Amino acid sequence: MQIDVDFEVFKALTNRRETESVSYNDVLRGLLNLRNPKAPAASSTEGGCSFKGVFLPNGTQLRVVYKGTLHQAEIKGGKWLDQNGTPRSSPSDAASAITNTQVNGWRFWEVMRPNDPSWRKLVALT
Repeated sequence: MQIDVDFEVFKALTNRRETESVSYNDVLRGLLNLRNPKAPAASSTEGGCSFKGVFLPNGTQLRVVYKGTLHQAEIKGGKWLDQNGTPRSSPSDAASAITNTQVNGWRFWEVMRPNDPSWRKLVALT
């Protein structure tokens, strides 16, 4: 199946791809709020935490390189824990703790959930 789009739509879709591993189909699924059919639906019984309606199961890894330094976090025990084990209330709270400024944590962090095949920007899950 093929869907024809004009150049402006193609350009807008391309700009929403955070990495090469994010397909145009992934972008459209995100815009339409459709779950990825390859990934099993996460449930709260697995344990994890939700931020703005996005569920991150326990075992989710997060990372960012900021000013040449790798920073990591994980979802463990239903909480976002930074690399020092400090709980954070949101992606932006965790990002601000690193940068000492207001930061959109959804665009700042890369994420890999336990069943994800690769890293991608956290904002791609919204």
